[in-house]
Amino acid sequence: MKEGFRQAMAWLHTWTGLVFGWLLFAIFLTGTLAYFNDETSHWMQPEIPARPINAEASLTLAQDYLQQHAAGATRWLIDLPNARDPGLTVRWQQTPAKPGERGRFESKTLDAQTGAQVQGRESMGGEFFYRFHFQLQMPYPWGRWLATIAAMVMFVALITGIITHKKIFKDFFTFRPRKGQRSWLDGHNAVGVLVLPFHLMITYSSLVIFMSMVMPASILASYGGDARKFYDEVFPASKAPERANIPAALAPMAPLLAKAGEQWSGGTTARLSVSNPGDANATVVLSRAGDRVVHDFGRAVTFNGVTGQMLGSSPEQPVAMAVSGAFYGLHMGHFAGPVLRWLYFICGLAGTAMIGTGLVIWLGKRQLKHAKSGVMPFELRLVEVLNIASMAGLVTAVAVFFLANRLLPVSLSGRADWEVNAFFIAWGLSVVHALLRPGRKAWVEQLGLGALLFIAVPLINALTTPWNLRVTLAQGDWVLAGFDLTCLGAGVFLAWAAWKMQRVGNTVSVKKTRREMPRAVTLEQGTN
Repeated sequence: MKEGFRQAMAWLHTWTGLVFGWLLFAIFLTGTLAYFNDETSHWMQPEIPARPINAEASLTLAQDYLQQHAAGATRWLIDLPNARDPGLTVRWQQTPAKPGERGRFESKTLDAQTGAQVQGRESMGGEFFYRFHFQLQMPYPWGRWLATIAAMVMFVALITGIITHKKIFKDFFTFRPRKGQRSWLDGHNAVGVLVLPFHLMITYSSLVIFMSMVMPASILASYGGDARKFYDEVFPASKAPERANIPAALAPMAPLLAKAGEQWSGGTTARLSVSNPGDANATVVLSRAGDRVVHDFGRAVTFNGVTGQMLGSSPEQPVAMAVSGAFYGLHMGHFAGPVLRWLYFICGLAGTAMIGTGLVIWLGKRQLKHAKSGVMPFELRLVEVLNIASMAGLVTAVAVFFLANRLLPVSLSGRADWEVNAFFIAWGLSVVHALLRPGRKAWVEQLGLGALLFIAVPLINALTTPWNLRVTLAQGDWVLAGFDLTCLGAGVFLAWAAWKMQRVGNTVSVKKTRREMPRAVTLEQGTN
């Protein structure tokens, strides 16, 4: 009975991993890259300088700018710079032309130290990987549904994998190099066990994040099918007061940062929202940054914009929301410092490698059965093409995305969209290449191309911008320097992988030739 149950779990583990493996590889890789979302955006918009952080001084500069350029706006939004995102972003909502209409928003990025307007190149930056991770570049809500289903399948694959490998922890300490399929399986087990708690946490938390979308029955039953009423109650919107139409100067907002920090026991402000600036009924809402493991949904403090008096503070979260916030915070990792964020990144890469090795193992076992005939069935050839394109091709497309940021003209209309288009064009071409080339040669060529492209990223960056490695290292801008160095490291790793793949292929060819030589000699002797 036990063996029958384990065999059933092995079957489920195998096929869930195969059917959704290619999609899960893309979701895990882009999610891993999204842990450095802000750093990637900074590299892709290098015109925005990194400055020493002084929140009070930056807020004063933002307030001065908005009073000069958006005094008649109905609403201001100010995003303060931080250690990861150096830009001081100001937005304002224009007064609508007609009653009942919503005024359009204008947005500008300022130098956080001087207040001067900075024009960064148009780019989605790291936001592309973050959005693709859970929306898959699909219309709402289909991409989120597909990503959530894939997460459920991943969770099932993890549980069945634990059940199937009864010696999983013993196998973790066993790695046999240069043993073909055995080595791939040892590697699969090792990366799976090494970061198993991370895999379980990241997969389960993704299901919790979209729980209301996946399991809405209780919400619909409790609120009579009106889901909007539920969200309005759980996340109440702060209603802005009506304009008094009495001019009044807005008080300096910088002192409000310390007052809000006292309410949050030392927490920091990420965004300020000012309603009715320049009016007697002006209010200022300070929203807390995601600096805790337990994410505070909508945690804010409201002040009178004219007197600076605190009007109210959002209450502590109920236990249920705190638990949900903890899963959200753990999944997103916004609270993590540089060391912990790198640990998240490494664990994410391990999860990506676990999925990739599983796909290679599935195909390798079945290819062995057809090795003697030399004829591969269509379904195995299809899996081989998808393996190559979904792994080597996707990694190459990421390098193309970065290179497009440096090579596309800065003044190009729709530039951000063309960066994304370059990514998908490169990914699509990898499918065509994998179809036209034999399996191992396609692996070697795409891995080699990915290596060249990643190594080219810092070189092209040095040729097209003044922010080369020598300059960024001298200035201590470790975000820009670290990005270039990471691309170099990725290129070296892919070059090593291509070399290993080519070397193994040559070894297999030599062994095959040696096996065939005695047979050929025997046939020749028999003919004579």
